[in-house]
Amino acid sequence: MKHCAYAVALALFLAAGCQQQHLLADYRPLVKAGVFSGTIEQLKTLNVTEAEIAQFLKLKNANISDDVCIALITAAHAHQHPFNSADSVLNLQGARYADSDILVFAHANQLDTIAPEAVMLHLIGLSNATVQAILDRHMKGLPTMGSAEIGRLKNTGLTEKQILERIESGMTDQAANKEAAAREAARNHSHTDFVRVRGRRPR
Repeated sequence: MKHCAYAVALALFLAAGCQQQHLLADYRPLVKAGVFSGTIEQLKTLNVTEAEIAQFLKLKNANISDDVCIALITAAHAHQHPFNSADSVLNLQGARYADSDILVFAHANQLDTIAPEAVMLHLIGLSNATVQAILDRHMKGLPTMGSAEIGRLKNTGLTEKQILERIESGMTDQAANKEAAAREAARNHSHTDFVRVRGRRPR
């Protein structure tokens, strides 16, 4: 019993120490960057670390609003970890994802895991509706082929509808690569057919 009480006391002491350390974080970079005092107070309430302050400033320098930054940090804390996903947010923003989309990923605690695929799906040139359908499967944890395989199938001439049908049927990356290879081989073979050139016979 004494050992149990000691362990509990030690855990409480360490937790208090960590909290105190956060409270002593240096907020001067926020003041220097011209962050509103109300926003700084919100960050203090969230008990952010100095690393999170740096993440906040990185987003703010990219013209992401204070409200969105606060929401992102709040979402991370709700999942019991500090916010360290500024790079993922900036990559999504660069791929023209709306703040609302980015916040959905954050609330699902999938910012860092989904960002690479989400960016690549836009770079492939898929429509917003198709991208959303694919990301919804990612968010639900459903089996979904990777962006590289999707892009390869698209380059062989499959329509987005046909690609979605394969995804929804559970096609694996291995099966997608096999089909893409077969379609590429058929396409390349069709370009090697012998064509006789007809012309005048020499006299």
